[in-house]
Amino acid sequence: MATPKENSKQKNQWKKNLHDIIFEADTKAGKLFDIILMFMIIISVAVVLLDSVIPIHMKYGGLLLLLEWGITVVFSIEYLLRIVSTKKVKNYIFSFYGIIDFLAILPTYLSLILAGSHYLAILRILRLMRIFRVLKLARYIGASRYLILSIKESRHKIAVFLWVVTLIVVIMGSLMYLIEGPENGFNSIPRSLYWAIVTLTTVGYGDIAPSTFMGQTLASIIMITGYSIIAVPTGMVTAELIKLGSKKLNTQVCSYCNKGNHEDDAKFCKYCGTEL
Repeated sequence: MATPKENSKQKNQWKKNLHDIIFEADTKAGKLFDIILMFMIIISVAVVLLDSVIPIHMKYGGLLLLLEWGITVVFSIEYLLRIVSTKKVKNYIFSFYGIIDFLAILPTYLSLILAGSHYLAILRILRLMRIFRVLKLARYIGASRYLILSIKESRHKIAVFLWVVTLIVVIMGSLMYLIEGPENGFNSIPRSLYWAIVTLTTVGYGDIAPSTFMGQTLASIIMITGYSIIAVPTGMVTAELIKLGSKKLNTQVCSYCNKGNHEDDAKFCKYCGTEL
């Protein structure tokens, strides 16, 4: 008969093995799990897309609904297993992937209350971001983890940049309202701000345009400014990518704090110290 200590050890080992399969992609079992998950996500997205086509919905709606619910049940079980296998549940639930996993199953259940909300299941396509872990694309382009980390590291610079852009939009939009006025379509400052955003981003819908010489001059300045600043956030993120590119990271995820981005030779989590 096993002692309480042995039972506890077996339970912890079971949870560790489950965690390795669900959260890791370095092992054969973990890679197989992720590949199966990828195919199910693709099938699920295809079901949502096909169901939106009226002739297909009329003919195969029942079958598509059955597939949707079957996949949702599987995803629900997977979500619960992820919660069970992690030591710090809150960290997983409110993590980026934790929120995505929850949003992947929510629309189908929500459709029982709100008709048509099951089409929001298309959000499941975001789960395909895990394919970067499976295919090991990180060694080529840094993959999603490097991109997320670089954006995180440059978030303060990007925030300052967006604040400056906001100031430019407000000033330019307000000036355009004063120059052109309601008679030329700029009937309010908010509408003028909308025009400034469309112009600064070089989108140019053409639904509203300046007709006076001063207005066209100001519009030209905004267009040139847009071209000059559009590459700024890209440069910020690229600089951080270069810094992170020298680090060799693996797919290990800490079972306690649920954080990843550990280097290949790491034995302990750099965030909480738990053994990996």
